[in-house]
Amino acid sequence: MSVTSESFIFDPRPNYPFLVTAKRYRKGQTQRNSSAGGYTLIFAHGTGFHKEQWEPTIEHLWEQVSASKGIDIREVWSIDCPNHGDAAILNETTLQWVYQETFRWEEYARAIYLFITGQGKGVLPDTDFSKHKLIGIGHSMGAISLLLTLTYPLPHTYSTQDVSKSLWHSLILVEPMLFPLQAGKSTGINLAKGAEGRRDIWPSKSEALAAFRQRGSFKSWDKRVLEIFCEYGLRDLPTADYPDKKEGVTLKCSKIQEAACYRDPQGPVRAYNYLHTACSIIPVHVIYGAIDDYMPAEVKEVVIAEAAGGKFASVRRVPNAGHLVVQVNPRQLAEAIFEDLVQSRVSSEGNLKLEWAVSKL
Repeated sequence: MSVTSESFIFDPRPNYPFLVTAKRYRKGQTQRNSSAGGYTLIFAHGTGFHKEQWEPTIEHLWEQVSASKGIDIREVWSIDCPNHGDAAILNETTLQWVYQETFRWEEYARAIYLFITGQGKGVLPDTDFSKHKLIGIGHSMGAISLLLTLTYPLPHTYSTQDVSKSLWHSLILVEPMLFPLQAGKSTGINLAKGAEGRRDIWPSKSEALAAFRQRGSFKSWDKRVLEIFCEYGLRDLPTADYPDKKEGVTLKCSKIQEAACYRDPQGPVRAYNYLHTACSIIPVHVIYGAIDDYMPAEVKEVVIAEAAGGKFASVRRVPNAGHLVVQVNPRQLAEAIFEDLVQSRVSSEGNLKLEWAVSKL
């Protein structure tokens, strides 16, 4: 099976200061006109990562879809947060403005929203997402950002096939960083300290990869994900943060920007309080790792029972992984996502039958 990719730079300026980088994935060269009725999947990554971290999961997911009947993927997109991945390089000067202390997750939500609704240059007219059945799949911060896109109004020129008049057919939240207020603050402070203290300069990408293979949690990462992290998550020096260092590589998402994301006091809490509403608008699925590490079991229980009000379309657990399920177990994560796609199709068919029956009364 051949999955091809294309890179895009989306420019929403002057209405939004950040450039947005994205990749589109298609199965083979003939997919452009072959799957107009299938789902378009939009992936959003977690803090400290980048759009390419999803690639092993995407490959495994397409294997599942290819072996099935009734599920069709039109195309797949993965989008960088404006201070992560390739976007971080393009936005380097802008990020020096006021974004080094706190970078709100709503910036990622807004970037995704503008990208999907075509309020900028660089993607349209090649792709008009208003004619797609969109399913958003986000990990950690990316899951929160997808949720927050629901709080924006649809443009007047935007049409959608979904009866709920939402951008999304459904959302799949992977280890979402949903917290009540106090729990969210303490978690963010601890993660920011960890980011600020870590090493972030290496002589080369290959030496960085060798160093990661010997370090803590990196040892449990899927081999391909770790190689992708070094290939697409590192950049050459010098940078705006290290103007005097002329040799070696550092992180595209600098540790300053990673820590700034963790300090956002609003995104996780706002999404937590909005979750019940989101679940009443569209199907919202949640996938957790079976290991309760970053997210304590009791917090997950509160999210499921109270924040979502028991209204998640499904709750799944991926074995042999915790919060970093995208990095550790992409194959079984893809299986869980596939089950959610199956459930989305069944639910959609049920709704269509109900609408037809009502129209006949």
